[in-house]
Amino acid sequence: MSLPDLPDLDADVPEITAETLKSRLDDGEELMLLDTRPPAKHEEWRIDADSVTYVNRPYDNYLDGELTDELVAGLPDDEEFVVFCAKGHTSEFVAGKLRLAGYDAVALEDGMEGWARLYEYTELDTDFDGIVGQYYRPSSGCLAYLIVSDDEAAVVDPLRAFTDRYVTDAAEYGASIEYVIDTHVHADHISGLRELAAETGAKTVLSATAADRGVAYVVDVLVEDGDTITLGDADIKVIHTPGHTSGMTSLLVGDVLLTGDGLFTDSVARPDLEAGSEGATDAARTLYETIHERILPLSDGTRIAPAHTASATATSVDGTYTASLGELTAHMEALRYDRDSFVEYVLADMPPRPANYEEIIETNLGQTDVNDEEAFTLELGPNNCAAESTI
Repeated sequence: MSLPDLPDLDADVPEITAETLKSRLDDGEELMLLDTRPPAKHEEWRIDADSVTYVNRPYDNYLDGELTDELVAGLPDDEEFVVFCAKGHTSEFVAGKLRLAGYDAVALEDGMEGWARLYEYTELDTDFDGIVGQYYRPSSGCLAYLIVSDDEAAVVDPLRAFTDRYVTDAAEYGASIEYVIDTHVHADHISGLRELAAETGAKTVLSATAADRGVAYVVDVLVEDGDTITLGDADIKVIHTPGHTSGMTSLLVGDVLLTGDGLFTDSVARPDLEAGSEGATDAARTLYETIHERILPLSDGTRIAPAHTASATATSVDGTYTASLGELTAHMEALRYDRDSFVEYVLADMPPRPANYEEIIETNLGQTDVNDEEAFTLELGPNNCAAESTI
């Protein structure tokens, strides 16, 4: 899509990077954000933080004439605020017009696309004799993991957009990537499974059940419930945890359970992205059995490390988006429901399906090819893989 032609302004517009904005929000700084995208885009996907106040005013309101009281309503006249849009083009124009009128407006560099390129990494505090690191994408809540034992590494649920990052990080630990693992066929982002394996020579790993959905590429290692993946000096235990999808698979690494989309720290999975609305009830029943027969019997100290989070704030004292199983059973009421109540809860008021989810699934199955730019654009937006968008 081409960028709109905008009037030239004789204004020097400072820019703020996504990294700087995230750091300020993490520090709890209160900021006004002016979103110049259409209201539907603003409601669907924006920069989440407890300290943010929003004004949504599409850029075309600022194209003609002088700034009216309506166009500056709600904007601070004595402190800095951040203007953002989809790619940084229209927000720079709006910020420039506001600066000419005396407002301290700065533009978010590259807009929401710049925000979507932000990717953070934190090591988990765990009893695993090695490294388990968590990647966090603030724009969507997507989580991925780097496991290192001795001089070998595995990457779990990688995002294609960050392939080079995983290679660099593994090398910093002195490890080579031996396995690239997807816990399931993702519906909200383009998997980096094949790209990362091609770049490193690593083996691709997927559950046999997931592959049965119509994977159109060769998977090096098909795993089933109870299998073990040996990585360096460590064993990764495979646990089949269907419900969100038929092939959903969790990985037990020391005291850490990588649950994919089977169980989050703020909700449980939605059951309709594979079988559709007509199969959601049966999938929800399967999810109940998975949670109660395969996950809850684990020790309360087991660290639940999911593939997504709806929280903008780390949920663990070590700065990661994880929680102990004991903590989850204490605060997540859905884990205490009987089966019928659980199914009713999961099916009630589900959020919209992830944007472009059908095309994303086809791409992740290898049935459709897209280039890197197309892949990045397809996955922009919230993940919406939980039964509820907020808990």
